[in-house]
Amino acid sequence: MPDNKKKKTVGLLEKLGFMSFSTSTNIVFNFKSTYYKFFLTSILLIDPVAASNMALIGTAWDIINDPLIGVWANNVRFKSGERVRPWLLWIAVPYAVGMVLLFTDFGVSERWDIILGLVVFFFYEIANTFRGIPYNGMGALASSDDYDRKSINAFRSLGGCLGSGIGAVAVPMIVKMFGGLKDHKVINSSDSPAIFKSALFMGVLIIIGCLVHYFTTRERVRQVEENEEKIGIVDTYKMLFKCKSWVRNMFYVMSYGISTCLLTSSITYYCAYVLNDSSLATPIMAVYLVFSIVFSILAPKIDTLLGRKKTMIAAAIVQIIGKIPFVLNPYNVVNAFINAAAAGIGLTVTFVEFNTNRNSISDIVEVQNGRRLDTMVSTGDNLASKIAEAAVDKLFLMALAIAGFSAQLADQGVMQNMATQKTINALLGWIPAIVAVVMMLFAMGIDTEKEYKEAVAKRDRG
Repeated sequence: MPDNKKKKTVGLLEKLGFMSFSTSTNIVFNFKSTYYKFFLTSILLIDPVAASNMALIGTAWDIINDPLIGVWANNVRFKSGERVRPWLLWIAVPYAVGMVLLFTDFGVSERWDIILGLVVFFFYEIANTFRGIPYNGMGALASSDDYDRKSINAFRSLGGCLGSGIGAVAVPMIVKMFGGLKDHKVINSSDSPAIFKSALFMGVLIIIGCLVHYFTTRERVRQVEENEEKIGIVDTYKMLFKCKSWVRNMFYVMSYGISTCLLTSSITYYCAYVLNDSSLATPIMAVYLVFSIVFSILAPKIDTLLGRKKTMIAAAIVQIIGKIPFVLNPYNVVNAFINAAAAGIGLTVTFVEFNTNRNSISDIVEVQNGRRLDTMVSTGDNLASKIAEAAVDKLFLMALAIAGFSAQLADQGVMQNMATQKTINALLGWIPAIVAVVMMLFAMGIDTEKEYKEAVAKRDRG
């Protein structure tokens, strides 16, 4: 991998630029993952099965549009010679508009709510794909130095943790500020105007985050071979699948995404329908935030001490151990705090590691093929994250429907049945524990340092 003894080129201001973008993005993501299912089932009153089918159709759309956008964007060269950073300017407003439309109640029938919802979701996900290009790709292009990259990803992780934590704490306060959750603890149909105004606020955050990131960062890494020949989708994927680390890291990212989405999707339901107090979501997520911040700082040091693979495996083990008390007794709020702390440690370290893997993968692909595919590596991981999110949405909503969740009961502030409570506990407990085991297995097979050295040796042999 790149020499750690090189002079560092990325300063504090630039790292803060990465952090600010990650913070704003994760506040927005937290808002969407926390309230979008509530918006569909408790405001638009769409049947949970129909809502889960919307998520499934959206995933199918992502599988189609993400690779096409990735290949097209990888062949684009801006006048500045950059490949990735200018997308921050191009996508800021469309992404913000998509977020607002996602939480717009058009006041139509359920059938038209579903149709319009899908159209809006398609638009939003296209914008989200373009947003993911600089979000996932800039870390590899800001510097070729491995130490710089780990530091950048630590700041990104810190920003993400702050964003997730701030989102968990501040988003309900923002909804209340705009007139929601006045006389009730759970989102219902009367909160539609407050949710819409909150989405407008999120749109502003998106634009600010994109602009700050654009003006504080630099794209320094250039392709070694000056080859501007366009690459088709088939040749692109041949190059990517040639890199074993890319394939394994994709599944590692997906496992991380499932774990994160299960946490953010389940916590509000858990507090509202199991503990009967949705306000408890704030202190539980605050614990997650504290441990996330601490281990964002420690993650690069742990990586240096243990090595990449052992660090990834340890992060998965921490998640598994932390869920044991919760699985044994999910009705004890202390166990929910332990679960949150373990998730804060394990998921934060995992975030830093798979992003550093991604940066290294871009170098491996260039050594193997003579072409940098940062955009495709980025959109590939972005697709993995989207598939994870959609899989959780499908699982979550279908599981609630099977258990007998009733939006009408939620609207009236009445407790859900025991089957629904057990389902929510499973979605926050033993299911993510199984995912953490799978994550650990994928981590065992990822060795970017070894693959890079092998690729260089093969290239040098001719």
